[in-house]
Order: sequence, then structure tokens, then C-alpha cells
Amino acid sequence: MRDSILPVALIAAGVAWLLFNLDWIPSFDWVVTLVLIGSGIAILILEGITKKSVVGGPLLIALGAAWLLHFHFDARWRILAPSLFIITGGLMLVARLAIVPASRRNASVAKATPLE
Repeated sequence: MRDSILPVALIAAGVAWLLFNLDWIPSFDWVVTLVLIGSGIAILILEGITKKSVVGGPLLIALGAAWLLHFHFDARWRILAPSLFIITGGLMLVARLAIVPASRRNASVAKATPLE
């Protein structure tokens, strides 16, 4: 699955929007939370561990958690927004590590190649 971040997010958002409009989902805040967290998990499952997914997946999960904290536990965005910036920077640094493959293809080649 090459670069599945955008398609997965669009499908999840469309399903949530449709279910909300059909009154099958009670609260829009829960929909957003579930879509963000579900999309993050889906990216990690579909993409595996790559430089893009190690940032995109956990970031969507963190955004979903921040949304939940704000709307259901009254956490303020003045705390949540800087926290999300810190998480994003940390994830971007993790993605730069040499052990994180650039793509799934590189991960399989690295596993197949014996170390010298």
C-alpha cells in the first residue's frame, strides 16, 4: 500500500460523515475522535513501519486523543496545541533514525540482506 495515508483518511471521514448524517452516530465529537484514531491505526497497519507512517499514524492518534481531551474533559487548546507540536517534532526525529525504513520494500530488502 503505497502512500495510503490520504485515501484512508478520506474513506474514514466519508464513512463517519455519512453515518452521522444518517443519525447512526450520536455525537460529532465522538465521530471525529474515532475517525482520527481509527485512521492512525489503519495507517500503521496498512503501511507498516516506514518513515511516513511512523509520523502520520501516531500523529492522527494524538490528534484524536487531543480532540477527545478537549471536548470531553475540558482540556484547553493552549496546552494541547503545543503538546501536539512537541509530539510531531519527536515523531519526525524518530522517522530520521536509520532503523526506520523509507518504505516497506526497503524493510523487506533489509531483512533479506545478511549483515556483514
